Amino acid sequence: MTIRPITADDDETMGAIARDNLAAVGLDIPGTAFFDPEIMHLSGFYDDDPARRRYYVAVDDDGRVLGGCGLAEFLPLEGTAELQKLYLTDEAKGHGLGTRLVGLVEEAARELGYRSLYLETHSKLKAAINLYEKLGYRAIDPVSPGHAAMDHFFIKDL
Repeated sequence: MTIRPITADDDETMGAIARDNLAAVGLDIPGTAFFDPEIMHLSGFYDDDPARRRYYVAVDDDGRVLGGCGLAEFLPLEGTAELQKLYLTDEAKGHGLGTRLVGLVEEAARELGYRSLYLETHSKLKAAINLYEKLGYRAIDPVSPGHAAMDHFFIKDL
């Protein structure tokens, strides 16, 4: 398996993975990433400002996208990026890939000069919440949530 920056060739697959993950837990509703305008064009969004944004995909030995995770500036908190769109195929879950992707995003955030990572998620995404807590993210009150349906908010100093 390889983790690399997203390309336009990955957009449709990664968008489908994200939407499938959200739909599987009933979060294919307004106020979630399901309806983000860039969800089917992630490479364009992240490539538009590489000094402040990054997105990585994991691909298997056959070149199939297994999932991804990224970061972008989070203007409400100075020196903070938002960890965004961590989604994996069902077959990729439970093998440490989420941990690897988040670790790479944290490393990229430090390289870009961010001092902390913020994230928002939903109580229905229990595995994600467990991962974030295991990796040292601490729960906080909402800070100008970008997705109104989200109900859990975390931050981690880098």
